[in-house]
Amino acid sequence: MSYVFQFGIVWQELDKLLLGTWLTLRLSAFTMVLGLAVGILGALGKSSSSRVLRAITHGYVEAVRNTPFLVQLLLVYLGLPSLGLRLTPDQAALLAMVVNLGAYATEIVRAGIESVPRGQIEAGRALGLKPHQIFRFVVIVPALRTVFPALGSQFILVMLASSVVSVISAEELTAVTDTIIARNFRSFEFYFVATGIYLALSLAFQAVFAVVDRLLFRRWSAHT
Repeated sequence: MSYVFQFGIVWQELDKLLLGTWLTLRLSAFTMVLGLAVGILGALGKSSSSRVLRAITHGYVEAVRNTPFLVQLLLVYLGLPSLGLRLTPDQAALLAMVVNLGAYATEIVRAGIESVPRGQIEAGRALGLKPHQIFRFVVIVPALRTVFPALGSQFILVMLASSVVSVISAEELTAVTDTIIARNFRSFEFYFVATGIYLALSLAFQAVFAVVDRLLFRRWSAHT
């Protein structure tokens, strides 16, 4: 094998790799927050008494879950301009990721809501709580506590899937890595390091989610 590894060149570009890592973290964090909000609204839609609203939500979930994320991304970035909505690569990446995560989060949160015992809801009504108070204090927190491990796994998958948005030149770790490689042609070294960074991010997110579960949801459970 004549290939000579030169990992020293990675250190020369370390600042750019760290910037790409930060951009991936920022994009993933916004996606997680907004995607969870869409998931909660979607779960309410699937549980609604309105047949039309249930049908719309069901159609959205099935359309997203049964089509490739890459196609969804290209539809947002290249398709929406035909309708007069032109987005930057970063905006299109965020929108596509939120739409994608929202569909999966809808089913996860819905499962959590359905796991809440009906007796707790009836007890809330007996105490005179209004519907939004029942949802806030009786339903959503226990539901999120139940499905938080599944949500955490989905969040990590979304963070890893953020690498796909490099195809539309959205700024994140993979895009930055591709730009560096285009200058020095050291593909193995930089993709190897990028792989290690994604692995480190996944492990870090797992640790953070474990802390959130322990300090927030389990502590809340201990006081109820």
